[in-house]
Amino acid sequence: MQSSENITRRRFLQASSLSCGSAAISGCMKGITQQPHLKEIYEPAAQRHDGDRRPVIVIPGILGSRLESDAGRTVWGAFDNKYANPSRPDGARLVAMPMDRELSLTSLQDDVQATQVLDRLELNILFVPVSTQTYAGVLATLGVGGYRDSSLASIDYGNEHFTCFQFPYDWRRDNAENAARLEKFIQDRRAYVHRERLDRFGIDEPDVRFDIVAHSMGGLLTRYFLRYGGAPLPEDGSVPPVTWAGTQYVDRVIVVGTPSSGSVWSMKSLIDGEKFAPILPRYPAAILGSMPSSYQLMPRGRDSTVKVVDGGSEHFVDPMDPEVWWKMKWGLADPRQDKVLRVLLPDVGSVEERRSIALDHLDKCLARARQFQAAVDQPVVPPPNLHLELFAGDAEPTPSLARFDTRKRKLSFVNERAGDGTVLRSSALADQRAPHEIAETLRTPVPWKRSTFISSDHIGLTSDPVFTDNVLFTLLEERRKTFSPAMPNVIPPLPEI
Repeated sequence: MQSSENITRRRFLQASSLSCGSAAISGCMKGITQQPHLKEIYEPAAQRHDGDRRPVIVIPGILGSRLESDAGRTVWGAFDNKYANPSRPDGARLVAMPMDRELSLTSLQDDVQATQVLDRLELNILFVPVSTQTYAGVLATLGVGGYRDSSLASIDYGNEHFTCFQFPYDWRRDNAENAARLEKFIQDRRAYVHRERLDRFGIDEPDVRFDIVAHSMGGLLTRYFLRYGGAPLPEDGSVPPVTWAGTQYVDRVIVVGTPSSGSVWSMKSLIDGEKFAPILPRYPAAILGSMPSSYQLMPRGRDSTVKVVDGGSEHFVDPMDPEVWWKMKWGLADPRQDKVLRVLLPDVGSVEERRSIALDHLDKCLARARQFQAAVDQPVVPPPNLHLELFAGDAEPTPSLARFDTRKRKLSFVNERAGDGTVLRSSALADQRAPHEIAETLRTPVPWKRSTFISSDHIGLTSDPVFTDNVLFTLLEERRKTFSPAMPNVIPPLPEI
């Protein structure tokens, strides 16, 4: 059993080693023996340009897209003397989402936009630039957007490569909103690929279908999109009927380290704030608590993952219940956050009014998170042609139980189970079995066609050679099933020898 401080320290050490860990097929892996010969195996298929290949979209997780203001100021992704520093009033207001009692979450807009997937996280230590690789490995592996990096011995897709894309999104916002943006993104890329195929190969097939590789929270966004397309969550709080509207655009989906049943790490960030690296300032709870997506990463109440210690008694609480947050004074409900709220709400003069706005925003975020989780948790039969594949870590000790001491006002982690250091194996699977049912067959609302488990941490999953080898096989070489209403799931016959 380890303290939350030790776990946090280990988590940072894992993250700070990304310059080695995410360099897929790179010199950083020389110490590991018997690496797969990926270039030899997959380059012939990668350089085959005949118009039949499915285009690929890479979707990053939370923090995985660069954010910039309309004025060109970096909000997240590069940390120099011009970035939006959350410890300064102007920076705090850029990083946080707007809050207003009169407006719905969807209506709360600002001038911040996602501009690109973060291949690197650019830091500046004592005016010396430092680059920490994030998604460089997976972008290079899949040839996204012609991405090239001389430090990575990546697959060469040739000069005719035009079918891989990155989907950057504002990870602060509701995942259902971003699913609508994903639909528009796919429609635009669909028209582009159709034109290119027509010009290059004479293939006139406008109904282009895509493969998706999604990491972490990007997998939650993708799962919602598959079920509902770009349809919003109803404003009345209900759960919409599953239409599988997104599957008309998609063939294969690979999700990597997605917290399908949430993670207690998200609770700690929302309650205590977060310091993402020693050289960066702390992002206070009131700033992170303004972001609806963070609540959608929390664990479900049914999973008994959050315990409150009050004097001599202990009891589990539902982390999605707003009354628990008010009573425990967590996050936006913490009166000590008023010093941050004064900065975020400069036109609001009284403590009482600021607190009222903050509690209203907290309630809206929790309600939307419950609605989103219910929407992706509905057990429904998928279309027969959908291939949904999981890669998850199961070798890192991962926090599984959060304990809040009301006297010390401290949240700590008191138990660990198998996972990737951030996401439990059971959460990645969306495993709904109770502990006493664990010997039974997996019960999950997610129709996994295949699951692969890797001995890597949360970020390192996307650069692990096991992931790289298998994802390239799935996308480039594995035979695909054809589908028609009259003859479902037909595999073309092998040619005679």
